Amino acid sequence: MAKNRPASELDRELADLPTELRWREWMRRIEAVLFASASPIKRDDLARVVGEGVSVDLLIEDLSVDLEERSFELSQVAGGWVFRTRAAYAPAIRLAADVDDQFTDLNAFDVAVLAAVAYHQPITRDGLKDIFGKEISRDLIGRLHAHNLIGAGPRAPRRGAPYTFVTTEQFLVAFDLETLRDLPNREQLEDAGLNAESDKANI
Repeated sequence: MAKNRPASELDRELADLPTELRWREWMRRIEAVLFASASPIKRDDLARVVGEGVSVDLLIEDLSVDLEERSFELSQVAGGWVFRTRAAYAPAIRLAADVDDQFTDLNAFDVAVLAAVAYHQPITRDGLKDIFGKEISRDLIGRLHAHNLIGAGPRAPRRGAPYTFVTTEQFLVAFDLETLRDLPNREQLEDAGLNAESDKANI
């Protein structure tokens, strides 16, 4: 999220530049903002660094074309844009760079619970127990929280008002989703051999 700082020191309009150079400078500003950010940047925030009424979408399109020969690309996730390394370079990064796999401590059951939260949110621990037929440990919930993949949802409207769980923006980023509407539907899951209803008894 952008900080609420005055933009008085930034010349947004660049009226002294020729049209082509002005467009190129706006593209570079968007590139710089995205490069500096660890989380997706929303359209409204990007619009703060370009001229009034300038199309951020068109600037993003042109920047994407500029990056076609690069090892990274623009990806639209969680309602904003972020730079991502192209998948083809993942093996090289794992081999040579000092990066951690953020999901090394998540097993298949952990991911199944995360998927249940995504599809049934907001959901309580009792709701997860109903799906999987067993109690979901606090340790597992803690791991999903530690990765910032789930967070606290609204209290359930029933006796005791138990806490619920929902997915986070980081969940969308981690799984390359723009919104929760991009989650695969039941038919897509079945096509991929991931029928949650039939598999849950085997987990």
